[in-house]
Amino acid sequence: QVQLVESGGGLVQAGDSLRLSCAASGRTFSLYGMGWFRQAPGKEREFIAAISWSGGSTSYADSVKGRFTISRDNAANTVYLQMNSLKPEDTAVYYCAAGLLVLGVKAGQYDYWGQGTQVTVSS
Repeated sequence: QVQLVESGGGLVQAGDSLRLSCAASGRTFSLYGMGWFRQAPGKEREFIAAISWSGGSTSYADSVKGRFTISRDNAANTVYLQMNSLKPEDTAVYYCAAGLLVLGVKAGQYDYWGQGTQVTVSS
């Protein structure tokens, strides 16, 4: 069982940066691949980034590639999403997720989810 809690969201202006954190409970955190997804009002949940259990492999959606960076600290049971050059279209609730499939890009491939953190980017 893994419990996830996101933090770090907020209201920023276009071009600003934010770093989201996802704190995990449980001693098996390092066994899980981790992902970040987002969901805007009226839209489906969208894959953003994923990282392998070791942190050695990552994957990104084209919409954020070059602007967002996913990382993890297994000693701290935390995964991060550094978001730079934010755009209004990045506005959404951001979720972290844990799953045993490495670099999963579909929501159904993840077993555990956080409650989400709101990111709002004004123009």
